[in-house]
Amino acid sequence: MDYPLKITLQAFASDLIKEAERLSGMDPASCMQCGMCTGGCPLAYEMDYSPRQILRLLQLGLINEALNSRAIWLCLTCETCTARCPREIDLAKVMSSLREMAITQKIEPAEKDILIFHRSFLELIKRGGRLFELGLVGLYKLRSRRLFQDLFLAPAMLRRGKLQFIPRKMKGQDKVARIFTKIEKQ
Repeated sequence: MDYPLKITLQAFASDLIKEAERLSGMDPASCMQCGMCTGGCPLAYEMDYSPRQILRLLQLGLINEALNSRAIWLCLTCETCTARCPREIDLAKVMSSLREMAITQKIEPAEKDILIFHRSFLELIKRGGRLFELGLVGLYKLRSRRLFQDLFLAPAMLRRGKLQFIPRKMKGQDKVARIFTKIEKQ
């Protein structure tokens, strides 16, 4: 009796994998599981699935495991994995596509408050054309209600010049804002 249900779930998973391929432009099947991506990933030690394992999940049709993972939210999109891949798989783009799909599927991020961080980050980029670190910290802390978490780090960051009190101006700020406006219309 549950056989048709299994086929339906497999077809649904297959459709989601095709969507991931369409969004990223990458074919997970081309990954040979060499581990170069994971070896270079600065956050692999924090992830529940390494970058290589995320691709393996997609190869096996386990899209829901990938969409519900912490890994897709912890990915910095630094593109170290992409640069190291002998098969030229843009894994950073795959991770971004999986995040987009998780949001579309209304899957709660496995990493608490990560969407607050992403939205705060993008809002500041849209406003100023570049990141204003102190503004990001303030906006994230207010929105996540974690006002005093990591507060002891601030003095050292200020001394080292890691946090500026005033955002730097950028040429072409209006062009960045237009990019965001164009994306929002889509």
